Amino acid sequence: MTAAGMNVDDLAARARDTRVVVVGGGLAGLAAAWRCAKVGMAVTVLEAAPALGGTLRRVELAGTTVGAGPWGWSSRGGAVHELVDDAGLTDRVVEAAETATWLARVPKVGAVPAPEASILGIPENAWDESVRAVIGWGGTWRAYLDRVRPPLTIGNERNLGTLVRARMGQDVLDRLVAPLSVGGFGLDPGEIDVGHAVPKLNAALTRTGSLQSAVAELRATRAEEGGVPPLKSLDGGMPQLVDALAARLAERDVQIETGTRVERIVRVGDVYEVAVDEDHVLVDDEGEEGESSPTRVADLVIVATGETDARRLLGGLLGRDLGAARSVTREIVTLVVDQAALDALPRGATVHAVPGTGAADSVVVESARWAWLAGVLGAGRHLLTVAFGSSREAPATEGLSDADAIELARSEAEAFLGVELPAVAGAHRARFELARPASALGQPEEAAEIRARVAGISGLGVVGAWISGSGLARVVADAGDEAERVRRARLFAPERGQ
Repeated sequence: MTAAGMNVDDLAARARDTRVVVVGGGLAGLAAAWRCAKVGMAVTVLEAAPALGGTLRRVELAGTTVGAGPWGWSSRGGAVHELVDDAGLTDRVVEAAETATWLARVPKVGAVPAPEASILGIPENAWDESVRAVIGWGGTWRAYLDRVRPPLTIGNERNLGTLVRARMGQDVLDRLVAPLSVGGFGLDPGEIDVGHAVPKLNAALTRTGSLQSAVAELRATRAEEGGVPPLKSLDGGMPQLVDALAARLAERDVQIETGTRVERIVRVGDVYEVAVDEDHVLVDDEGEEGESSPTRVADLVIVATGETDARRLLGGLLGRDLGAARSVTREIVTLVVDQAALDALPRGATVHAVPGTGAADSVVVESARWAWLAGVLGAGRHLLTVAFGSSREAPATEGLSDADAIELARSEAEAFLGVELPAVAGAHRARFELARPASALGQPEEAAEIRARVAGISGLGVVGAWISGSGLARVVADAGDEAERVRRARLFAPERGQ
């Protein structure tokens, strides 16, 4: 017997009688659907787009199949590895190559390597030559004041931008810290919460007496603990994880409907009515159109859409306006170029610009990070991703035609990498809602409030980067935890009258 007084057969029977609708077929939705399907629940996945995957969408470029979204995951935690194992792709896991990060369009300097001895761009020694090359003598002398100023009290400053400016000056903030936060997360340093981004930084600052010494102490601790977990991916690209999960779900008789936008979700008694676009027509495996009810009835509903739709659907269920989406609009232009000069990685694999100095925020040479991709493309051919748009400003590509956006991306990549890119062999343009990281100011608190309200409604869950924080590792772990909460509440709920 289980702790709830039910035996395994009872639990299995209850699982089989439980109807689950997952709204959204991105990685979070598929992970949540898998968690429910594994125990025998009857699951339906409804995806508004023509194909599953969300940001892990598939792109064909110059004869190569790649993804247009995230290229890998942080190996911290084991949630993604577990999902990859379940999908049968363990033997395809690969690790990113160690490559340098550069800074571009540094005033009066140009392009230089980013200092390695740093955290979030904050250097452990302002006098280091690699730091002085970026901020100059004036910036170095200003940063030196950090060594002689009184330390802050523990937890006194949460705003990363304010902390760095006060301790080390504007040049460190603008030229070292901002390029990483804007290029990587689309956020200004003033939108990053120090306590969540580097939980022990303020305490180390109080203990050591300076921000630079605090960074040095934390870096030493990280080194003792094995360093920063490497970035991992799949040989052949991340979209294959979507395909493999879809196949596993099909084996469990999960119903997957694409091109199906959910208009609203209504709680009626003990069940949910999930209303979809009335013009939707279900197409079976043979390609034949059939009847499709505009309403799905479910015992459990897990909302796994992007932020805008999730706030709309949950707001209706919770009876309150959840406000506008806070995600950043970002456009990624993926380019395949023929340029043998890039084989030598003259500026590493990742180049972030000083914000406000040009159109693009960052350029990544993905073929330098992933050996499998370099092998597929061949010597002299490279794949680049060029990112536009942050919380500071809309993407510079907004309103441009595809041809003009691609040309802008080419010219920006040329400037960032310092090599001529005379022609583009293939290109793709994608627009995303870039979710804020869990380290964004106010994000954890707002997420916790929404989660608490959702948990107050029986059989309802919510997953996705906008609620968990960005990053595939965090998204997958959170999706598993939330699906587990919802399914356990259903399986172990007492029978009526007990």
